Amino acid sequence: MSDESTFFLPVKDHCHRDLITCHTEDKVIEAALLMRDKSISSLIACDDKGVPVGIMTDRDLRNKVVAGQLDPNLILVREVMTAPVISVREEDSLFEVLYQMSRHRIHRVGVVDDNNLLVGIINESDIIRLQNRSPQKLLRAIDETETVSDLKAIHDHMEELVVFLQGNGIRTKDLVRLISLLNDQICLRLIEILRQKRFPNLPNGFAYLVLGSEGRREQTLKTDQDNAIIYADDLSAEELESIKAFSQELINSLIEIGVPECPGGIMAKNDFWRRSISQWQQAIDSWISVPSGENILNFSMFSDMRTLWGDASLEHQLREHIVKRSQEEALFLARMAANVCRFAPPLGFFGRIKTEKQGDQVGMVDLKKAGIFAITEGIKTMALGIGILGGNTHEKLQILQEKKILDEKQVGDLGAAYSLLCFFRLRGQVKLAAAGRELNNFIAPSSLNRIERGRLKVALEVVQSFQGTLKTKFKVNMLRD
Repeated sequence: MSDESTFFLPVKDHCHRDLITCHTEDKVIEAALLMRDKSISSLIACDDKGVPVGIMTDRDLRNKVVAGQLDPNLILVREVMTAPVISVREEDSLFEVLYQMSRHRIHRVGVVDDNNLLVGIINESDIIRLQNRSPQKLLRAIDETETVSDLKAIHDHMEELVVFLQGNGIRTKDLVRLISLLNDQICLRLIEILRQKRFPNLPNGFAYLVLGSEGRREQTLKTDQDNAIIYADDLSAEELESIKAFSQELINSLIEIGVPECPGGIMAKNDFWRRSISQWQQAIDSWISVPSGENILNFSMFSDMRTLWGDASLEHQLREHIVKRSQEEALFLARMAANVCRFAPPLGFFGRIKTEKQGDQVGMVDLKKAGIFAITEGIKTMALGIGILGGNTHEKLQILQEKKILDEKQVGDLGAAYSLLCFFRLRGQVKLAAAGRELNNFIAPSSLNRIERGRLKVALEVVQSFQGTLKTKFKVNMLRD
């Protein structure tokens, strides 16, 4: 296994399971003595039911107890512990651990099982011992960066890292997650830099949202900006001007770093994509009331929203509104399904794969239009129909199976088809990046071996069948133009 591959190993194989805990109502002196006797630097603090609610560390003792001149014989663990316990799942990769440590500026995280019960703990030194050369260096470089130009250099290096990892057999699912996490971290660091140097007095009560594939954490190397801003209704005119200036500087800086602007203008620097909570609710209502192609596109993009920075409660309010309104308007969901079915997979007679006949992509297939779009948007539409909004495509598929909207075979086929199309898409982009060429979503079936062409054909047939399911479920054929 390559050095870099180590960081995609599952957490479950490298965490400490011999947990030493204390009670939230224990005296700090008792907990500190336990830490000394066990030669450990932290203690998980649990409540009466044994549920972990916080962690007390050496740093807490130093900064809160000693520096605060508190009497450890009198104060309780719950008064100085850090809560909540930041955790990852057993099946997560070690890179996810590094991301959480970097995001929250901590040195250890809890490990939970499928029932969200704490089963272990892993710290930074555990990972450092496993490997010295890793994506961790990139995360640390992001954290230490002070200028936009330095972030640009890191962004360029990120592409090189993905090319290297893909060539060393890292799974597409892990690479997609890696790309999304690094993009998140670069943007968050950029926001910190802008706030420190240009916008120290930004108001509270607003959030920066990422949309589309970035909102779903399903980005590949070819990605442009899709983002928006949502703010509280009661902000002053002066505060709104500050947010506007910040959003314009942020988007322009992202472009400078190397994240292309959205061709359709779906960016927070544009007034259309920067609104108050009530204005966004009105926009959602208007899109649903008049389901034109443009309105469906706007709604679909926005319904993948995820708060990257700021007041997440605003997003939660809007999510509730979107779910309520979309379930009230069955016709709108049918229009969304019809829009998905417009993009038929490129299958000809006898199942032959049809390719572009003219232009710069002769002999090629656009994987996004051929099937990725139909799967992500079709699954999103089905999920909205049962009140589910957010999450990635695989997560929604599992929910649809649990709710018996799709059966196990359908979910397995769709998941496999989606993974294969994403694999071909990312592999093609990696080859173009390695050659220094412009990235795209195309693949030449002639470049695939016989087995790969067969798998691609089966994946497109799955998409075709899924579109038939959408037409039936949402009665698409009964719609009038």
